[in-house]
Amino acid sequence: MAELAPCPQCKSAYTYEMDNLLACPECGHEWNPNESIEAQDSFVVKDCNGNILQNGDTVVTIKNLPVRGTPQSIKAGTKVRNIKLVDSDHNIDCKIDGFGAMALKSEFVKKA
Repeated sequence: MAELAPCPQCKSAYTYEMDNLLACPECGHEWNPNESIEAQDSFVVKDCNGNILQNGDTVVTIKNLPVRGTPQSIKAGTKVRNIKLVDSDHNIDCKIDGFGAMALKSEFVKKA
């Protein structure tokens, strides 16, 4: 019996064949093993309007964002230049004048 590929989403080893697809019983993901895995593994970050963000872009905050440990908040409309995308919950690393290094969620910014 041939070894099946693990799930590309949750990395579970308990995959099974279903017609011409592979399926994962843990997360429910289904995929075609003949398709390129590059398309599934590509890291894409989108802003609040669905625009794709890239490293070095300039974004603008869409709402006031509280900052832990300070009484100030980042005001709506604050322009953030030269962002860096990371694969985590807060997927934008940047420096904001007056606050320093910050991590932002892409759902609270729009591309400038």
